[in-house]
Amino acid sequence: MLPLLAQGHLIPFLALARQIQQTTPSFKITIATTPLNIQLLKHHHIHNHIHFAELPLNPNAENTEKPPLDGILKLCQASLISKIKEQEGYPPLSYISVWSNLPHINSDSDKFSVQPFPQDYKFSSCHMPRYLREANGSNDWSRFLVSQLSLSMKSDGWICNTVEEVETLGLDLLRKYIHLPIWSLGPLRPLPLKGKETSMASDEECIEWLNLKDQRSVLCICFGSQNTISTCQMMALAEGLEKSETSFIWVVRPPLGFDINGEFNAHEWLPKGFEERIKNAQKGLLVHQWGPQMKILSHKSIAAFVSHCGWNSVLESLSCGVPIIGWPLAAEQAYNAKMLDEELGVGVILTATVESVVSNEEVKNVTEMVMDQESVMGKEMKGKKN
Repeated sequence: MLPLLAQGHLIPFLALARQIQQTTPSFKITIATTPLNIQLLKHHHIHNHIHFAELPLNPNAENTEKPPLDGILKLCQASLISKIKEQEGYPPLSYISVWSNLPHINSDSDKFSVQPFPQDYKFSSCHMPRYLREANGSNDWSRFLVSQLSLSMKSDGWICNTVEEVETLGLDLLRKYIHLPIWSLGPLRPLPLKGKETSMASDEECIEWLNLKDQRSVLCICFGSQNTISTCQMMALAEGLEKSETSFIWVVRPPLGFDINGEFNAHEWLPKGFEERIKNAQKGLLVHQWGPQMKILSHKSIAAFVSHCGWNSVLESLSCGVPIIGWPLAAEQAYNAKMLDEELGVGVILTATVESVVSNEEVKNVTEMVMDQESVMGKEMKGKKN
């Protein structure tokens, strides 16, 4: 198994490894990843039949305590692309000229359609992260993705961490497009990975706080392990939450431009006195760096989830019957949020990307609309939670 190096990809791969090991104990399973990721995975009790192989990186990377994902990818990229080019039948780089015909580049409006989706199925450029909007085929990400997709088309089939009933349209179009077998194995939901920031004490604090709240009265907020929002957005989110008077549990990380794994400075990045007010009023709980997301989402007091709509978070939220307020930030998250809103009817998009301007009034209105179990949207989402 060779997952992408980000933690969000390690989680489902580890879950799949465990499932294979349980059903076929004679198999020897090896997960190939970086030394730092192996240390992370070894925090778990892993069966003897699940092994690890270290991927060699630039020696300088090993001296970095927590190299960022983009840094790791740049270190690996040159060697990956050179090896991929050696594969028989690898398309020449002129293949990337098709990027100049991307529909969002040629569209005169923010809305655009994508083949083979139906023409009335529109996507929004403003919901796409900057690197996708500006991709032209010659940048690093374009070259990396073209090489990966080209090789994947040579496989015997695809295994997807999804559910047929959830992605009916997408899976149908994908099968017709790639002409390969596709097996949906989801949702793969293992125990959350434990880093050094996680402790049983923080788990207990979260659950004890939630136990004091009424059923379906609390909003969960988390933007994942690799994503964060801007300082202005963080301020607007906090102000909107106070205005709505909604109870919430918020996993906070430093905003864009700061070390995402660094210490959180509430006095600088949140409204003055915010943390003290919500604590004294028992209205909110700030969880620094990491929280037990599955335990939180499955708690009876949780009514909705403000999420970046990373796929692991989407599956966890759907599995727990919790509607999502989408705030996509990167990768395919905008498309996940769109599906939750327009296809499944269990989500609504508040805003998108770290560049958007969101007001505290927007946060207040959307929060109240989703949290209100008697509103039209609240009733519809509640009716679909099973």
